[in-house]
Amino acid sequence: MQTTELTITDAVVARMANATSPRVREISEALVRHLHAFVREVEPTLEEWFAGIDFLTRTGQMCSPTRQEFILLSDTLGVSMLVDSINHRVPGGATETTVLGPFYVADPPEQPLGADISAGKPGERLLVLGTVRGVSGEPVAGAVVDTWQSDSEGYYDVQLEGAELALRARFRADGEGRFSFWSLVPSSYPIPDDGPVGHMLRQQGRHPYRPAHVHFRIGAPGYEELVTHVFVAGDEYLDSDVVFGVKESLVHELERHEPGTAPDGTAVDTPYAVLRYDFVLAGSAR
Repeated sequence: MQTTELTITDAVVARMANATSPRVREISEALVRHLHAFVREVEPTLEEWFAGIDFLTRTGQMCSPTRQEFILLSDTLGVSMLVDSINHRVPGGATETTVLGPFYVADPPEQPLGADISAGKPGERLLVLGTVRGVSGEPVAGAVVDTWQSDSEGYYDVQLEGAELALRARFRADGEGRFSFWSLVPSSYPIPDDGPVGHMLRQQGRHPYRPAHVHFRIGAPGYEELVTHVFVAGDEYLDSDVVFGVKESLVHELERHEPGTAPDGTAVDTPYAVLRYDFVLAGSAR
């Protein structure tokens, strides 16, 4: 049967009647309907359509074991945060989630509470004091807390060739759900923008920057795992985060201190900052 501009969508959808599962059929049909609707709306020229194919081809070619350009594309179009929000409709009182990001390292080195994870890097010292509780207020003893962040120049350790792991670690909360560590005040930074996604951002008149933040991944038996950031209040990119990850509840002021005895008892001979944040885990759905 001959298809036309008006009938081709129904024809393609009909071909999926024997999909391997109802979910495959649902997703495939929705993809076709929305993709066809997009094409009808913008009415691309052949040159524009082939430019789009070339963009996706170059995006795939940019991917490597250490770089995932398609994740960058998803992030910068807001899709990653949309998927995260759909999958983490947390109960009231629970800490809001954000995306994991491309720089997480599984099984980071475990450190004792209060350790300094800056590995001697330059920058303003930061004391992080946190608690982990459930939505009912109970402390989550022994919660596993993974943390990672950029350095004072905006780079993660995995971005620096030959560099040792730094500014990332795993901690275990004490019996009261408390944890602490020393780090550095993070910096805002650009996502990798030397590939197709960076070109897209420039064409769209957008910058590639993320506001300064510290990543956390927190888990404990009986609770939903939490993946989130805490953003530094006052950062110039809070209202224009390139990956749309900022949520108001995750923006927090740093306390600024002169040299002296820090809240954890450490003697500090330079000005330093303190980040205090109380994380609340949702109960496990299992």
